[in-house]
Amino acid sequence: MSTPERSGRSRVICSGRLAAVFLLLVGLAVAVPRGARAQGERRVVQFTGIVTQGDSLFGIDGAAVYVPKVARGTITNQFGYFSLPVLAGDSVIVRALGFRTRLIVIPREYQKEGYSAIVRMEEDATMLPEVRIFPYTTEKLFKEAFLALKLPERALTAPEKSLNEETLRRIYQSMPSSAAANARQTFALDQNYIQRRTMLPTLPLLDPFAWARFIKDVKSGALKRVKPGDVEGRDADKDK
Repeated sequence: MSTPERSGRSRVICSGRLAAVFLLLVGLAVAVPRGARAQGERRVVQFTGIVTQGDSLFGIDGAAVYVPKVARGTITNQFGYFSLPVLAGDSVIVRALGFRTRLIVIPREYQKEGYSAIVRMEEDATMLPEVRIFPYTTEKLFKEAFLALKLPERALTAPEKSLNEETLRRIYQSMPSSAAANARQTFALDQNYIQRRTMLPTLPLLDPFAWARFIKDVKSGALKRVKPGDVEGRDADKDK
């Protein structure tokens, strides 16, 4: 066999081997991603159900059903029914005004196409603060109305009635004196009696010297009624 024939056969064998290796690599490249995707992908599940009020079967209208991670959701209809496509392993939140929030987890290994549930919501009463609406369009009008406000006279309570000034005065006038008060009053009267007997009278009407001065002033005209002009004339004479 000549040398050119041998070289041709070796080329054919090498090309065949290269083709086989290429096909093997292509097959692995196609097969491995499929297996990886089969392990990483999650099944799409149609989640349906009814949101009810506690143990009753009355549906809640307008309840929110959503998956927070992907911001995908829906609301219930007038009968409380909902339908939402989710993935196996998703956490679904059900929320309604006046009820506690519920969390529903779709099983990760769930293999069926549909998942149904009856979501029973528990009441959660929220006391909102009182809000009063006033008929004032601006702050200025509100201030004027507030300053012009006249509060009604409130009724007195029982303790306030008992401590009323008029009531206390009436009680004071009708209440008898105690033994100590009577003793003090008796001692004061005795002391005044002794002072009047041993000392000069302090009342001018009973003082003879005061009467003597009064009579002297009347005779001398010191107590005569004087006109304003006469007083000014006297003051001028004194200045001279």
